[in-house]
This record gives sequence, structure tokens and C-alpha cells, in this order.
Amino acid sequence: MNASPLVQTLGRVPYLPTLRAMQEFTDRRDAATRDEIWLLEHEPVFTLGMNADPAHVLAAGDIPVERVDRGGQVTYHGPGQLVIYPLLDLKRAGLGVRDLVTALEQTIVRYAARYGITAVTRPKAPGVYVEDRKLASVGIRVRRGASYHGLSLNVQMDLEPFQRINPCGHEGLAITQLAALGAPDDVSRVAAEVVPDLLDMLSRNTHAQK
Repeated sequence: MNASPLVQTLGRVPYLPTLRAMQEFTDRRDAATRDEIWLLEHEPVFTLGMNADPAHVLAAGDIPVERVDRGGQVTYHGPGQLVIYPLLDLKRAGLGVRDLVTALEQTIVRYAARYGITAVTRPKAPGVYVEDRKLASVGIRVRRGASYHGLSLNVQMDLEPFQRINPCGHEGLAITQLAALGAPDDVSRVAAEVVPDLLDMLSRNTHAQK
């Protein structure tokens, strides 16, 4: 049986050095490398997926825009948003990309339900939604059979930058966050409470593959 992932809490970090660290971790890992889950916040940044249309960035202003090696369109990261990066050997775990995305999404659905919030997923639009507003975004990359990038969950942040883009390529998509829904507004607390759910969901998906 594989060891449970090592959970790393990194605090508030700039985007590009973290991306490079994920890529380097993925490139140098081998069959014996323990999986890791990184929990963090980013300094303000817009990121565009590999095939994203830059026209979805309407007015970046003073916030940098970075083209990155994940799927999906444009999103925003900033302080007050919990970012979860699962660095997992999917081949070893017997997980597909869809399994990982589902585990991430259902972790947030379960967490929201704990605070009386009905959150849902959409078949053709990855992420987690509350009514017509997006609460969490998902973007994954798999290389050498291992995953990086991950999920961002809006906790208590300035949502104004989302108005400068078409979030995830959807014009006029409304954005929400836990603090506005009556859930905890502290990123550290949310991170601590979410991790057990994520580990459980990953374990369920792994067992389903056996």
C-alpha cells in the first residue's frame, strides 16, 4: 500500500517559482517518490491555459498574465484563495485525470455541505458552483504519469479581478466565495478542514480502480 501523500503548507507564494517547483518535482520523481499535496495562496496573477484565448483577458491592469501548461482558459489567483496542488503518481495509484478532477470537485462539494451550502458540479464545465456562481476552479496537467496544477477555492478575497476576465472563458460568469456563503473565511482553517476530505476522496477513487 502506498504511503499517504505528504501535505505541505507553503503560505503565500509567487506563482512562477511555484510552477517551476511543481514541474521540477514532477520531472525528477521516480517510482519511489512519495506523493505530495501543496496548500498555498498566490500573489495576484492571471493564468492562461495552454490553448486559452488571450481575448478572455479583458483588462489585466497591474496584474501579470502568465501562459501556463495546464488545461482550461483564464483564471485568477490571489490572496484569500486556497490553492491545492496534488502532485500524485496517477499511474501508480490507478487514477485517471477524470478521477482526480472528480475527487477535487467532490471534496469541495462535501466541504460546502458541512456548512449548509449546496454546491454542484457541471458535466462540461469543470469546477464547483453554488447556484449560478463559481466557487472553485480546476485545472490539471499530467506529465510522465503524474499530476500537477490543481484546484483553487475562493475563501475570503477581493473578487474584483475576476471582472477583468471572462472566468474560465465564460463571459459574465459570476464568482462567489466561502465568506459570502456563511462558511469559514480563514484560509488556514479551510485548508486544515479540507485536507481530510481530499485524502478520503482520493482513497475512494483509488480503491474504485482496484
